[in-house]
Amino acid sequence: MKKILLLMSLIPSIVFAQQYIPDSKETEIKFVVNNFGLGTNGSFQQLSGNINWDPKNLGISSFQVSIDATTIDTDNKLRDKHLRKEDYFGVQKFPTITLQSSKISGNSNGTYQLEANLTIKGTTKKISFPFTAIQQGKNIIFKGTFEINRRDYAVGGASISLSNTVKIKINVSAVAQ
Repeated sequence: MKKILLLMSLIPSIVFAQQYIPDSKETEIKFVVNNFGLGTNGSFQQLSGNINWDPKNLGISSFQVSIDATTIDTDNKLRDKHLRKEDYFGVQKFPTITLQSSKISGNSNGTYQLEANLTIKGTTKKISFPFTAIQQGKNIIFKGTFEINRRDYAVGGASISLSNTVKIKINVSAVAQ
């Protein structure tokens, strides 16, 4: 009977990944895009969603997060207002940017690879990028960098002064639940 109870107590740790939620105050989502050949930096706030993480069983790990697109900040209020319009992020119709993982893999040096669906302005594209996961007590920090083509998501229209490549850097602080 004791063996059965011990086995039953181990099942939740085997079957379920640890659940985390992003801490928006400690999370950074930054981007840079060249405009007239100069790097224009910006960020988004208010990352929300669910993260299930078990580095020993990546098959049950997942990311389902979204960013409030209305929080775009380039340190220029006039530009930020312009970027919220239909030609760019169209936040009236598309107030969130979402990322849904489809596969997470890892290697022996602690670097992981995320394959996910990224949705911006109602357009979903597959992306893939490396990231790290750093345990800090009960919480965890996920860090990664990737690039997207803004035109894949109809951001910025046909602007010839704006580079097609957008570099995105994430530093997500996640709180254990």
